[in-house]
Amino acid sequence: MKGLIQRVKSASVSVSEETVARIDTGILLLLGIEKSDDALDVEKLARKVFNYRIFPDADGKMNKSLTDINGELLVVSQFTLVADTAKGNRPGFSKGASPAHGAHIYEAFIEHVGSEYGECQSGVFGADMAVSLVNDGPVTFWIET
Repeated sequence: MKGLIQRVKSASVSVSEETVARIDTGILLLLGIEKSDDALDVEKLARKVFNYRIFPDADGKMNKSLTDINGELLVVSQFTLVADTAKGNRPGFSKGASPAHGAHIYEAFIEHVGSEYGECQSGVFGADMAVSLVNDGPVTFWIET
């Protein structure tokens, strides 16, 4: 499982020009799901996202987590994150989860976050989405399980 987290002042996702989710201060998580991902990957990535210290403290140092600041989370599925880009000019997706497995793990992630950390916002798995954000910093990190 791969996640690209971005510290945001705000973010939203739309499907067919209709906003389906929106957050204020928090994290936009672009989530890539691989064939081998399971419940342990879900738990590990969620824990990392909520406890990764990327928000400023009183001295302006990145010492606070999403949990510390009571920030919001927006999760958007993005299968292109698992692409193999090592050779040629066309990405390969052989490591990516099947649509059924990807949807299952994505929903498991959303449910796990809801039960362990509180409600989060999410895009629509498999949909063609338009993602808007105001990146804060910019601060962006790549996380893998």
